[in-house]
Amino acid sequence: MKLKLDENLSRHLKAPLETLRHDVTTALEEGLVSQPDSIIAKAAKRESRMLLTLDVEFANLNKYAPGDHPGVVLFRPRSLGPLTVNRFVEQFVASTDLGRLAGCVVIVEPARVRIRCPEANSAPPETKRPAR
Repeated sequence: MKLKLDENLSRHLKAPLETLRHDVTTALEEGLVSQPDSIIAKAAKRESRMLLTLDVEFANLNKYAPGDHPGVVLFRPRSLGPLTVNRFVEQFVASTDLGRLAGCVVIVEPARVRIRCPEANSAPPETKRPAR
């Protein structure tokens, strides 16, 4: 899967996600740091990359409607410490078929995953996860 890491996720996530056989770019390496969300979203769409982020703005379905982009995964971990966030993201990506989430807006929380997909996508509207 082609992924883009938003600037609020550590660039150190790139290597572990590539080990999971994903094609990963970062906002940092593309010179997109401090750019508006709309620019980040356009870059991800242009490159057909699912965006991984901590930025709640990308969960706004009016701005980023399911089906209008390659996919957005918003992570909402309990703690925003870098190691905790990296572990949280890595665990989700390792245990999830991201291809099924193409075009969806996904909100990943410790105890559940909320998924909003375009009508034609067959992914479930909400998936419960065990608390960790």
